[in-house]
Amino acid sequence: MVGIKLPLFSVVIGLCAYYFYSTETITPDMVKGKRVLVTGSSTGIGEQIAYTFSEMGAHVMLTARRAKQLQEVAKNCLQLGAGSAHYMVSDMGNLTSAQNVAQEAIKKLGGLDYLVLNHVGGSGSFGTFKGDMEALLSSTNVNFLSYVQLTSIALKALLESQGSIVVMSSLSGRIGAPFTTSYCAAKFALEGFYSSLRREFVLNKSNVSVTVAVLGFIDTENAVRKVGDKVTMSASPKEECAAEVVKAAVLRQPELFYPFWGIKPFVLLRDLAPTLITHLLDKFYLLENIK
Repeated sequence: MVGIKLPLFSVVIGLCAYYFYSTETITPDMVKGKRVLVTGSSTGIGEQIAYTFSEMGAHVMLTARRAKQLQEVAKNCLQLGAGSAHYMVSDMGNLTSAQNVAQEAIKKLGGLDYLVLNHVGGSGSFGTFKGDMEALLSSTNVNFLSYVQLTSIALKALLESQGSIVVMSSLSGRIGAPFTTSYCAAKFALEGFYSSLRREFVLNKSNVSVTVAVLGFIDTENAVRKVGDKVTMSASPKEECAAEVVKAAVLRQPELFYPFWGIKPFVLLRDLAPTLITHLLDKFYLLENIK
């Protein structure tokens, strides 16, 4: 009986917390003048996060692999009201490049208030694992180790500003997902590292927040191209996703689930009914389109 009551209690608490959070608001005054580094910001969620911060008067530093797109995003950020907009081309598969980005951001912005780790990549594809270690190493480098590298370089500046780290995770970082083994492994690693780091900040009384955004299927060009014809689920809008990420970051929330009703119930119930949850999730895959 106790085993049933506790999970149900957790569900109720989770839903109440979501209701309280959803009624909170942020204002431009809370962001104006803040210094923000957004990785993976030439397109998709990262681009929209940069725009959201810019609309509230932040100073932004953008980075991705494509110079032309970055230049255009930086121009748009200024038009939207950014205090300043800089960009630097970088390949996050190269940890030295990741280190240089963090150093340049701190130099250009004069410090750092928000480190938004959004980039994704690696050589792995959506499909059955066939023992490809190169894909696993590539994904680990881009989707985990580069995040840690950026954090390690930015840490001193964030401690000085009492700033925030924002990490893009996924439902695949909470519940093992098929056909994305390399990506899934990296996201599980991210969840472990940043959950541990958050606790260290609390115990050491360092006023730096860590927000982990647990995201579902978002309508970015990359995600739709890779899995659009392989799943039956609908993609959520990247613009709304970005707005929710920024809101969670500014409010210094430890976690964000987006879309909430497509993610949170599965996470809350995974330990209560793991077989049922995986059975339900497996129904979303179009196996005939997956190799």
